Amino acid sequence: MASDDENQQSPFAKPGFLISAVIVVLVVVAGVFLGIMNATRDEPESDAATPAPSSAMPPPTNEPVDLPSGDSICNLAGESLSGTVVTAPDAVWAYEETTAYPTSPEFGPGETNAESVRYCFQRSPEGALFAAANGMVQGSGTGAVAWANYFLADDAANRDELLDTVGTSSSPENRLSIEGFKVLNYDGASARIDLAARGTASSSAVYVSVVYDLVWQDGDWKLSPQDLSNPLRIAQIPDIAGYVPWRE
Repeated sequence: MASDDENQQSPFAKPGFLISAVIVVLVVVAGVFLGIMNATRDEPESDAATPAPSSAMPPPTNEPVDLPSGDSICNLAGESLSGTVVTAPDAVWAYEETTAYPTSPEFGPGETNAESVRYCFQRSPEGALFAAANGMVQGSGTGAVAWANYFLADDAANRDELLDTVGTSSSPENRLSIEGFKVLNYDGASARIDLAARGTASSSAVYVSVVYDLVWQDGDWKLSPQDLSNPLRIAQIPDIAGYVPWRE
């Protein structure tokens, strides 16, 4: 594992790189994942261990959900304020560079802006899933800066710092593919999507879990990470057991 000094000198230690799924995949393959996590912490860990966020659905309550107002930014129909996704939705898979991403006339993306950012996803569990999947691919490509500027929520923790440090590093030998998903939570106002991805570099392969905390804002799904040290809660996984398989 790399030393602390090496991590501080490495461009991979910048928190913005953690937004790029490809970079994290390659870092895990290189065996310095834990070093990067430590290098990007603003404060030392406390003596008491912080419990990991639960991936289970929260218990139901009788309190009404305070849903954000705003129709779909591109008038996508089919709004749903509850539900989940347990089977792979139909998708037409397109490519950004070498990475496949899902599209649907029903779930999105409904529009592409002048900076080639795909946006406008249905306000539904499926729409949130498509938003996360497109976010993974756009966030790991050459258009990551434009994508992050649109996709990061206004109230995301350290939004400006994340935007200042977003970067990409692509190589024709590196590959990323979406392999499966879990919808961990959905209530119409927010969604938590866990994507399983497979990354390869230098003939090595690894599976990672990448969690997207989304909020409905200004008529679209936006990313709202609250932990600068690990914005996407990335963790290595042995395989995609327990995930709904979903690939091109």
